Amino acid sequence: MMHSKDLPGTIPVFPLPGALLLPRARLPLHIFEPKYLAMLDDTLKTDHRLIGMVQPRDVPGSDETRLHSIGCAGRVTAFSETEDGRYMITLAGVSRFRIRGDASGFAPYRRCDISWDGFDRDLGSTERDADFDRHAFLHLLSRFFEAEDLKTDWESLNEAEDELLINSLSMLCPFEPEDKQALLEAPSLTTRRETLVTLIEFAMRGGESSEMMQ
Repeated sequence: MMHSKDLPGTIPVFPLPGALLLPRARLPLHIFEPKYLAMLDDTLKTDHRLIGMVQPRDVPGSDETRLHSIGCAGRVTAFSETEDGRYMITLAGVSRFRIRGDASGFAPYRRCDISWDGFDRDLGSTERDADFDRHAFLHLLSRFFEAEDLKTDWESLNEAEDELLINSLSMLCPFEPEDKQALLEAPSLTTRRETLVTLIEFAMRGGESSEMMQ
């Protein structure tokens, strides 16, 4: 089992609105901006090959973009280059982290000093959701997908383990960045599933919180 002490205290971060990575999940990314091509090149030279995915947040009345304090680091496990010099990569989620501040030194991309404290569960075994009613959840999900005109492989969803199912849907469903952040910060799989259900129900009500679903 990996421990937080085995992880680096400084990592590159990739602020990408709506792109959610969770521990033990996989996120495909298309890298093409020069600064992030440089980030990937530098990352592949390290032993850890970690990149931190973080949700940016706008500052009202300013052009400044800040970062949410909690992100999730993923290890580059696959990459391929296209003919025009772009990269397709896959990040395998390792652990969430908390940003302590910007790292010193120059780089064309952002690097942050981080803490892994409080996220030991991310480095453990697959989580279970003891109260998960899969039948009711998939019924709600089918209504949501129909309303949003989304397609999926229902056989794979039925066979997926609880964590893979809930985390994959949290990453893939078309929610706002702040909603994605709430899913990221959920302290347990059960809490994430409850948050996911709330977001789905809210979306199906057209965003009107006063009306209860039947």
